[in-house]
Amino acid sequence: MKVSRVSVLVLSLAAAPVFASDLDLSLTNESVKGQVNFFGNNNDLQLGAGYTYHEGSRHIGNVDFHAQGRTALGNLPTTAGIGLRAIGWDDDRLDGGAVGLGGFATVNIPTVPGLSFTGGLHYAPRILSFGDSEDMTSVEFRGSYRVIRNAELFAGYRYLNTGLDAPRRGDINLDEGVMAGMKIFF
Repeated sequence: MKVSRVSVLVLSLAAAPVFASDLDLSLTNESVKGQVNFFGNNNDLQLGAGYTYHEGSRHIGNVDFHAQGRTALGNLPTTAGIGLRAIGWDDDRLDGGAVGLGGFATVNIPTVPGLSFTGGLHYAPRILSFGDSEDMTSVEFRGSYRVIRNAELFAGYRYLNTGLDAPRRGDINLDEGVMAGMKIFF
């Protein structure tokens, strides 16, 4: 079973340049995540898909759909998006998912070309959760520096938490930690 998942992930990453605008790879101390976004920053819509493997055989998949556009925060050029993130997860004895509403913003710093900061927040209440998930919160912050025209390096923090349905009750951090990674633009 593991071989087939790894094979699918490798084939997906190899095919990404054909269909994608960018490929995002990141690591925490306990997880690895790959994210493919299909449209560039200049498009009005953004569609993406990602997969996270968390130590201990936890698998997390996500599909993102956002309306996006260019704006400004003060004099800082910003790309912002509002939409949803569907997340499904599978652990040894538990599984679930949710459709979170929220968005993201990427702020570019004109005085330091190549430097940007991104933040994203998505929340799913009980009505938008299923399986063993009672609710779900996804938060991510990162600082990025574009090293060359088509690649950037980043560092930040990722937090994905879900409340558990009865009789289990309580919360579980599906993925959390300081992260580092790279983004390649096609």
